[in-house]
Amino acid sequence: MYRAILEGINFGLKEGLDKIQHRCKVKPTLLRISGGGSQSDAAMQIAADIFGLPAERPHTNETSGLGSAIASAAALGWYADMQQAAIAMTRVGKRFEPNMLNHRQYQRLYREVYVQMYPKLQPLYQKIREITGYPE
Repeated sequence: MYRAILEGINFGLKEGLDKIQHRCKVKPTLLRISGGGSQSDAAMQIAADIFGLPAERPHTNETSGLGSAIASAAALGWYADMQQAAIAMTRVGKRFEPNMLNHRQYQRLYREVYVQMYPKLQPLYQKIREITGYPE
C-alpha cells in the first residue's frame, strides 16, 4: 500500500513536470527532494526510477529553516548574495541513481495506464457527484 501511494504521488508530480517541460522547453537533469518524504530511501528510489533522473536529498530535511538561514546570512552580508550563501550552507546528503529497467516499466505504466485513467473515470466521478450531491 505504501509503495502504491508513493508511486501515485510521483506519477502526479511527473504529470505536472511534463506540462512544465512542454511549456518551458526545459528538461531537468536532477531531482532535489526535501521534506519528510525525503527521509525514506524507498521514496527517494521510487522518485529516481519514475522520473529516470538522479534524486538527491539535502543533508537536512529541515529545508524551510535552512532557506531562512540562507536568506538571513545573505541579508546580513555574510555572503555576497543568496547564491553564494546557498552554495556555502548546503550539501547533498545522499544520491539515488535511477534503475533504468524500473524506469522503463514505470514509463509504460505512466503512458499506458496513469495518463488515461482520469478521462476514463470522469463519467464515474460525475455519477458519484450526482448520487452524493458532493460537493454542495
